[in-house]
Amino acid sequence: MTQTPTSPDTEPLADCVLCGEPTEHPASTRGATYCPVCEWQEAQRTACSG
Repeated sequence: MTQTPTSPDTEPLADCVLCGEPTEHPASTRGATYCPVCEWQEAQRTACSG
């Protein structure tokens, strides 16, 4: 079992603006942040909106 070291100065992750789940982006990211599921769904909506 391998554990990844955690650092006390690691920045927390931003919450998804749609569902509130943690995202893969740091909290300092500007603009709307989405979790992987909502990001995929948003991409599907914009791709089909023509």
